[in-house]
Amino acid sequence: MDISNLIVELFKKAVIYLPNDVKNALNSAYNIENQKLSKETLYAIIKNNEIAEKKQVPLCQDTGVPIIFLKIGRNINTNELLDIIEQIKEGVKKATEEIPLRPNIVNPLTRENIGNVGLGSPFINFEFDKSLDREIEITVFPKGAGSENISALKMLKPSEGIEGIKKFVLETVANALGKPCPPIVVGIGIGGTSDIALKLAKKALLREIGERNKDSEIAKLEEELLKKINELEIGTMGLGGKITALDVFIEIAGCHTASLPVGICINCWAHRKAKIKIKV
Repeated sequence: MDISNLIVELFKKAVIYLPNDVKNALNSAYNIENQKLSKETLYAIIKNNEIAEKKQVPLCQDTGVPIIFLKIGRNINTNELLDIIEQIKEGVKKATEEIPLRPNIVNPLTRENIGNVGLGSPFINFEFDKSLDREIEITVFPKGAGSENISALKMLKPSEGIEGIKKFVLETVANALGKPCPPIVVGIGIGGTSDIALKLAKKALLREIGERNKDSEIAKLEEELLKKINELEIGTMGLGGKITALDVFIEIAGCHTASLPVGICINCWAHRKAKIKIKV
């Protein structure tokens, strides 16, 4: 199987077509919004997406950093996995040329452009899933810089607890204003270590709009934070209004008794992702 061509198709789907859950959320936001400028801008966003589909071009000029989440099933050996990784890289190269994707990756120090492959890119997150037998699930997640630049990490004192978490999230969103191109989707990772909290926050963004955490208490916290973020009235692109966020997702992990890491990863209204499950 030529996985490289599948990667091209996944990126094409991700950067041209918003998932239906996001489209529905934007349409709902448009119907709810009563602030004139924000409502007009939401209309422009919705029309922009229709034009992107019709003309088969990316819906945003920033086609993002190529991030991939890879779930690996049982009975796949190391050589096969190494081949899959090489095919993923080749697929990103092809996608950059054929779709095209903007070559966003640069050397962080010299700022020399290296295309979208090299110096660790594409950034692949690995997870093993024993429910898959000789299968892999590939999710592409193009992440734009405007929203990525608002990412935040705080090592809270355990005594700050849930109220400290709420305060940190609301301060982060309030300080961002229109920079991450709202209406936003907010991923929050709580626990682990510093790096794990941020990884959980990004992984949280893979959920569909409206999909709550299976833990009822965490689900309540997601809903509370969504309500409080929208009460900030930052609105679409920072123009004011009822809808600042489309959803809030939280993932947790165990942490050291002396720590309370909280990571925040925000996505813009162009909440792009596409996935496929295949036999190896």
